[in-house]
Amino acid sequence: MGKEFRTLAKGGDYFEGVRWHNGRWYASDAFRGAVLSLDRDGRTSEVMQVDALCSGLGWLPDDSLLVVSMKDRRLLRRSPDGAVTEHADLSGLSEHWINDMFVDGAGRAWVGSIGFAIVEGADPVPGDLLCADPDGAVRVAASGLWCPNGIVVTGDGRTLVVAETFAGRLTAFTIENDGSLTGRRTLAQFGDMPEPGGAAEMLGALELAPDGLTIDRDDHVWVADAAGRRCVRVSPDGRITDEVPAPGSANLYSCALGGVGGTELLLAVAEGFFEAAQGLTGTASLVATTVDVPVGGDS
Repeated sequence: MGKEFRTLAKGGDYFEGVRWHNGRWYASDAFRGAVLSLDRDGRTSEVMQVDALCSGLGWLPDDSLLVVSMKDRRLLRRSPDGAVTEHADLSGLSEHWINDMFVDGAGRAWVGSIGFAIVEGADPVPGDLLCADPDGAVRVAASGLWCPNGIVVTGDGRTLVVAETFAGRLTAFTIENDGSLTGRRTLAQFGDMPEPGGAAEMLGALELAPDGLTIDRDDHVWVADAAGRRCVRVSPDGRITDEVPAPGSANLYSCALGGVGGTELLLAVAEGFFEAAQGLTGTASLVATTVDVPVGGDS
């Protein structure tokens, strides 16, 4: 029997950075520049507007919301009282847009730099994983990643996993006590890495294009497959142990675990990233289904 889905939101431009926090869902409607909050029935409110487009979301230990401001490469901080300030400026570390983000329990914000002018049609080249420390100091945490995208941290706070979209793999690092990353290793390689070339050609050659990530209580990573219209669950030893096809054969870009009991898997679907970037609006939806293992991780 196939999965049952329920729609929480529809008519968005392109949803990104979906998260569950304090009993509510959150998402960025990236190309609309709106951060949204939704209750479990889909009643939606707008949290803030971001002029330079928005993507990754996360929370600091004081419950301030961090938001990736993509085009100007900044992290915005919305305090619990609603005041919005700049938390960190990453523009000196990244020439091109920044994208997804994970904020760990220590308040470090791990941010992916796309690494090339993706909307302008440039060929993919490796980019950097950036880090903003709790005081707003910024640094390059790792280099040579093929479009670092979704990011998660395991429940013990010691292992970071990042999706390399154009390499078709998940890469893992050990997080040291000082916040540095060591022990770079491949957690999962999905088929062969394509030969460098145009973005469309590289994506078309991928067996699986890992995009957004979420992690469950057993440290299995759910991976939104931007090329295969599905979300797959990957074990700590790199095996695919479950798969959820996107409803209606939609394209799927971001995912999050949460909801009552932590076993809802929220999926962000749309006609396509490049289509949204070129102005095709209103095709994005947030849909939810149920899985067996609840949300986990250091968040």
